[in-house]
Amino acid sequence: MSKYGAIAAGDRETTRAAAEILKAGGNAFDAALAGLFASTVAEPVLSSLGGGGFLLASSAKTTAPVLYDFFAHTPRRKCDEVDFQPIDADFGTVTQEFHIGVGSIATPGIVKGAFDVHRELGRMPMREILQPAIDLARSGFKLSALQASVFDIVAPIYKSTPACRAQYASPSHPGQLIRAGEVMKVPAKADFLEALASEGDDLFYRGEVAAQVARDCEDLGGHLRRTDFENYAVIKRAPLRVDFEGARIFTNPPPSVGGTLIAFALKLIADTGLGQLDFGSFTHLDRLAQVMALSNQARVESGLNEHPEQGSKSVLEPEFVARYRTEILGRPASHRGTTHISVIDKDANAVSMTVSNGEGSGYVIPGTGIVLNNMLGEEDINPKGFHQWPVDTRMSSMMAPSLILRSDGLITALGSGGSNRIRTAVLQVILNLLSFGAHIEEAVELPRIHYERGLLNVEAGFDEGVREQLIKAFDECKVWGELNLFFGGVHAVEYNGRTGALSGGGDPRRGGVAVVV
Repeated sequence: MSKYGAIAAGDRETTRAAAEILKAGGNAFDAALAGLFASTVAEPVLSSLGGGGFLLASSAKTTAPVLYDFFAHTPRRKCDEVDFQPIDADFGTVTQEFHIGVGSIATPGIVKGAFDVHRELGRMPMREILQPAIDLARSGFKLSALQASVFDIVAPIYKSTPACRAQYASPSHPGQLIRAGEVMKVPAKADFLEALASEGDDLFYRGEVAAQVARDCEDLGGHLRRTDFENYAVIKRAPLRVDFEGARIFTNPPPSVGGTLIAFALKLIADTGLGQLDFGSFTHLDRLAQVMALSNQARVESGLNEHPEQGSKSVLEPEFVARYRTEILGRPASHRGTTHISVIDKDANAVSMTVSNGEGSGYVIPGTGIVLNNMLGEEDINPKGFHQWPVDTRMSSMMAPSLILRSDGLITALGSGGSNRIRTAVLQVILNLLSFGAHIEEAVELPRIHYERGLLNVEAGFDEGVREQLIKAFDECKVWGELNLFFGGVHAVEYNGRTGALSGGGDPRRGGVAVVV
C-alpha cells in the first residue's frame, strides 16, 4: 500500500522531484509544483518558466474541481517591426514550420500560476518545493534519450541565438547540442530559482526580469513591455464536465478548445456501442477515425476557433451532437512542445497539469537560463493567422488536463503533450479505461490512431489484417513502425477510494515515468 501517493510525468527527474516532496510531507499540489520546476530543467524544450499551462485541481476538502489557467497572454500592444522568423522542425517523417524570435513571445504565466496554486493549495514552504529543481540545475543530470531526441527535432531553434547555443551545447561535441547521456548543468537557472525562492513571483513580473525582457523586446523587435508582466493574472475557471459510461469527466474549458473537442467526441461516442466492439478491430478504429473527422468538422462549423465560448455552447448542444452522431452510425466507412504531470496523494488530492513553451523563441532572458515561449508563432493556436491576434487576451490551447471521477470511488488524473494530437490521445486513453476496461498502465500504452486533414495515422501494435483494411478504406493512411511521440504522451495516475490503492502509467512514447511512493 502506498504511504504517500502516485506520480506520472515525462521524465525520471521530474517524477523524482515530485516523489521527494510527497515523501517529505507535501501534498499532491506541492509535489506537482516541484515536478513542474524540475521539468523546466530536465525537459527544457517541453517545459520552461517562460511558458504557460493549465492545472486542474481536485481537493479532498472541496466538492468541485477547479481549473487554474496560467497560459500565455497576448501583449497589450502590437509593434510594427518584429523579429519573427520561420524555421523548420524535422520530425523524421514530416517537417513542420514554426516561427521564432522575440516577436513570437507572448506573456508567460507559469511562474505566476505556480505561486498562485501554492498560496491557495500548497502545504510546504516554496523554498523546499523549489529545492529539487535548484539541485538538479546546479549539480547536473544525464539528459535522457527522449529529451535529446526532442532537441534534435528543434535543433535550428536552439542554435538560432548565441545564448541558446551556449546554454545547451554538447560538452564533448563542439558545435552540437547536448546529447543523450551527457551531463547538463544550468547554473544560471539554479541562481534564478534561488532568488525566486527568496523574492517570490514579483521577481519575475515586477522586478528586473520583466524590465530586462521589456528592454530587449523594445530594442530587438518584440511586443512585450513591463505592463504586460505587471498585469498578468491567473484565471480560475470551472472545468468543463461531461458524463460518460457512468463517470464524471472534468477537463479544460473555453477559451481553450482541446477539452471541448474531447467532450464533443465523448458525446458522439455515447450510445454507439463502442465498448461492445473488440479493441483494435477494424470497426473500432474506423468508428474512432470517423469521430475524429467529425470533431474537426464540428470545430469549423461551430466557430470554435474564432469564438471559443459561444462555439463550445453550440458544439455541445444535444441537437448538434445528435446530428453528427447519425453520420457515425448511418454511413459506410470511407474516407508540440508540451509535457504533462499527474499526481494523486494518499488523501485523494488530485492534480492534472499540462504545460508548454511552444518550441521556444530562441531568446534566453540574460542571467536566468530561461528560454521564453514562441506562442505567437504557433500556427495551431493562431487560427486567424500570424499577427492577427487580439491584444490583451488569454490565448487558446489544445491542452486538456483532465480528471475522471467514477461512482466506484476511482479517481484518475490524466493529460498529454502533443499539440493537435493531445485531444485524440487523451480521448483514446479515456475510452480504453471506461469503454474497454483497461487498467491504467495498459490504457496508456495501447496503440493509437490520429485522423486529421484527410490523413489517418495508425501506430504500430494493431493487427496487420486490420491495418490493411484501414489502408484500403481511407484515401490517405500512414502506418507507423513503432510507438512514437507523434501520438502524444499521456501520463496518468489513479486512486481507489475504497481500498486506498494508487497506481500510474507513464507514456513510453514520451519518456514517461510513473511511480507509487
